[in-house]
Amino acid sequence: MMILGVVVFAVGLLVSIAWHELGHLSTAKLFGIRVPQYMVGFGPTIWSRKKGDTEYGIKAIPAGGYIRMIGMFPPGPDGKIESRSTSPFRSMVEDARSAAFEELQPGDETRLFYTRKPWKRVIVMFAGPFMNLILAIGLFLTVLMGFGISQQTTAVSSVSKCVIKVSDARTECKASDAPSPAAAAGLRAGDKILSFNGVKTAEWNVLSDQIRANPGKTVAIVVDRGGEQKTLHAKIATNQVAKKDSSGQAVAGEYVDAGFLGFSAATGIVRQDFGQSVAWMGDRMSDAVDSIYHLPAKIPALWDAAFGDGPREADSPVGVVGAARVGGEIFQLDIPASQQISMALFLIAGFNLSLFLFNMLPLLPLDGGHIAGALWEALRRNLARVFKRPDPGPFDVAKLMPVAYVVAGVFICFTLLVLVADIVNPVKIT
Repeated sequence: MMILGVVVFAVGLLVSIAWHELGHLSTAKLFGIRVPQYMVGFGPTIWSRKKGDTEYGIKAIPAGGYIRMIGMFPPGPDGKIESRSTSPFRSMVEDARSAAFEELQPGDETRLFYTRKPWKRVIVMFAGPFMNLILAIGLFLTVLMGFGISQQTTAVSSVSKCVIKVSDARTECKASDAPSPAAAAGLRAGDKILSFNGVKTAEWNVLSDQIRANPGKTVAIVVDRGGEQKTLHAKIATNQVAKKDSSGQAVAGEYVDAGFLGFSAATGIVRQDFGQSVAWMGDRMSDAVDSIYHLPAKIPALWDAAFGDGPREADSPVGVVGAARVGGEIFQLDIPASQQISMALFLIAGFNLSLFLFNMLPLLPLDGGHIAGALWEALRRNLARVFKRPDPGPFDVAKLMPVAYVVAGVFICFTLLVLVADIVNPVKIT
């Protein structure tokens, strides 16, 4: 089952990469740009086939992919690829420029990437990450609306005997503790709460908000007990409870005084409607953006987990190896097969969401770097037109290649650090 989970993730990874590159390929061809290669993976080619102008293939290392477009960078100021220079930075620029023209053929002069209008280049470069976003949304909706997700329900798992503050961090009652309203009203484990104070409560967050909003009031609670409806009456106590965020999740370490009934909600697999699914995905997108923003701050703890005695935090960055390992553990969990599949789909969806967000960073060699270059060119040309100045021509993104090498070096170092941590101190599913 471990191997099956790893294989499922690997296939999902390859499909995600191929889907990403398909976005670049389709839009490049739409705008008449010649694309000599469409490859999934890196390293030696294990299979390829040429169709039209493009060679389609699979390479040995399934850790990425690419398409080759002719003329990614404009020629030098003299209209040609500049000669070699002893300057290492100039060499970086001309290496990139040379690679952009090395497969130039007669007739390609009108099929170069840099000759396309900036808005077309933005579409070509944005299409790859956008495909990942579309795939992520599709997979999330499939799981949320088709399989459902584990969440708290209006069913009662257990009833507290007394009123205890959340911050007390204890479960045993003291003689001085007041009886809980739930126990006093006769609420039992297994009851399903149908309405609270006249308000139907099909969702846990609705019920929780109603309880919190009615401290000191005596309310009627309608429950389903073994198929029979019963009406209970409880006087809601005031207690210190966990603060909730906008999505209804408890905020760690923060408390508020609110209404308290005194029971634990049972968890279950609940299908979401379209509106709930959109709201859930919006929260996850916000969480993902926040995680990327705080990523540098997590590096010291990641280093300590990889090379020291530090624990591997649950929200620690995870690489392809770590994600594949998690995929394998999913299929070892003692849960229904449908939930194993839904968790695997969630993992692949999260990977695609990460691909979208990372590629949108305005840094070369990422897609966002090329998008930023095209937008800057459009701004320069429009300003020149407004102020009746000469057209400055295409923005030479190749001049930013030294920065691109630095960015790539940082990403490689970070990837290696995550790889070591994933091997020696992996994130595990509990």
